[in-house]
Amino acid sequence: MKIAKTHVTTRINGEDVEFLCEARQSLLECLRDVVGLTGTKEGCNDGNCGACSVLVDGRLVNSCLVLGVEAEGKEIATVEGLATPEGLHPLQQAFLENAALQCGICTPGFLIASKALLEREPHPSEERIRFWLAGNLCRCTGYDKIVRAVMHAAAQMRFAAATGSNGATAASGAGESDGAVARAAGTTTAAQPAQAGR
Repeated sequence: MKIAKTHVTTRINGEDVEFLCEARQSLLECLRDVVGLTGTKEGCNDGNCGACSVLVDGRLVNSCLVLGVEAEGKEIATVEGLATPEGLHPLQQAFLENAALQCGICTPGFLIASKALLEREPHPSEERIRFWLAGNLCRCTGYDKIVRAVMHAAAQMRFAAATGSNGATAASGAGESDGAVARAAGTTTAAQPAQAGR
């Protein structure tokens, strides 16, 4: 028996995309198995772990709980869209610099969730970050380094906005801006690891 498929037209990471999917397929399955964007990870497949987090029209969702057909006419952002030709997104750079990842399965979800937070709240408190990321689970790192990375990225992004520099460039740069960014984040420089406000 041939299964009918639906034609979906959407935008993913700023590019027009068309794909065919079955009515039962989740957006997660479509992204990974149909479109070929495997950065979004499958963890629990029931909306509890956050590994599959993506943005749909700017709203943070678990893609395992959204049907692929619901992507019709939507704007979708995945982890593949974070970096630019100029460099990594400040969040990606901060996760590297703060060792906020180990196995990496949860990392794309944390990055997307953090991006959603910082777009709404450029200066979140540690408590707010922890509350916002409560839907994303990590079995490797604990959460202190992840929270510290988000705080550092927030400071990088505020510094870039204040100076008119590119966020990706600012995130990968070193030197004179490091101290200013660290002070803005309420942390110390890489030579003196921060304790995330503790």
